Amino acid sequence: MSLTSGTRLGRYEIREKLGAGGMAEVYRAEDTELKRLVAIKLLPADTVSDDHARKRLLREARSVAALTHPHICAVYDIGEDQGHRFIAMQLVDGEPLDVRLARGRLSQKDALTIACDIADALAEAHQHGVIHRDIKPSNVIVTPRGGAVVLDFGLARLVADDENAQQTPSRSPH
Repeated sequence: MSLTSGTRLGRYEIREKLGAGGMAEVYRAEDTELKRLVAIKLLPADTVSDDHARKRLLREARSVAALTHPHICAVYDIGEDQGHRFIAMQLVDGEPLDVRLARGRLSQKDALTIACDIADALAEAHQHGVIHRDIKPSNVIVTPRGGAVVLDFGLARLVADDENAQQTPSRSPH
C-alpha cells in the first residue's frame, strides 16, 4: 500500500514516493513544522504488524541517530501514525551511485572522492560501534558536488549489542 501525496504522518506531509525495497518504502515529505523537505522511511504494509521489522526500524534509527557526519544520512525523528512506523531523515540531493555508474565509468578523481567519502563514513560508524553490513552502490548517493552520502543502515549491527550479548552469562537449565 503506497501512500499518496498529501497523506499526513504526524507533522510530515507526503509529497511523492522515492523508492521501495523488501524492507521499507521511502517518500519525499515536508516537515510542516520546520518547513523543510525530508525523507520518510516506513515499513511496507505487509510488515507493519511484524514485531521483528518494527524493532529493526527502531534499531536503525537509534544507530544512525548517534552518528553526526557529512557523509552519513542524518536521522531527525522516529514516529508512528495511522499504524505506520517511520523514520524521518535527511533528504539527500543527488542520485544513487548505481544509477550514476549505469551512465558510464567514473573519472579517477570522482572514483577516489566517492571512495574516500564512503570510507570516511564507515570509519565514523565503526568508531561508534555501528557496522553497516549492506554497502552497495544503491545505498550511496552521489551529491551534485561529487561527494557521497551513505544511506540505509537497515541491516546495521551495533557492536555494543553483540558484545553485551556475548558477555551475558547463559543460565543453566537446572
